Amino acid sequence: MSFINKLKNILDYNDIEEDDDDVVQEQPERKAAPKIQAARSVEQQVTPIQAVPRPVKKEAPRIVNEVSQQNNLVNLQAAVQAKTSKVTLVEPRVYAEVKDIADELKSRRSVIVNLHRVEHEQKKRIIDFLSGTVYAIAGDIQRVGADIYLCTPADVEVSGEISAMLANEDF
Repeated sequence: MSFINKLKNILDYNDIEEDDDDVVQEQPERKAAPKIQAARSVEQQVTPIQAVPRPVKKEAPRIVNEVSQQNNLVNLQAAVQAKTSKVTLVEPRVYAEVKDIADELKSRRSVIVNLHRVEHEQKKRIIDFLSGTVYAIAGDIQRVGADIYLCTPADVEVSGEISAMLANEDF
């Protein structure tokens, strides 16, 4: 009912009719909410952010071999002098010496292992150890004779085959 009474009061503002039945309660005045600034003033306060260019990742200068720029000519003497391969010959007598052979392989040296003077059980252990070492350095192990093995690191390539000679045992 109060809504209708308020509506009547607003429409009949000039008419002052007092009804004894109606009791008018005074409502406390509400404080006006602070006015929100217009959108224009907000736009004036905002300053545009300028984009900062990101640093471009520069590639490291590539080093080009002089050999490839000179019509693909390679000086073989310089290549041979720069990298000389060494082959180590080892004739172990006990299993404890296999660590020295593994160190040679880790130093990127080829090793020829002669197992003639080692007992049969220790030969197996030595070959197993060397096989694991060669596998770890991505190298190769080959049998080149009776109880003679060639162990090579990854950068050494062995060409040729002597399997026919091994079958005949013509050594």
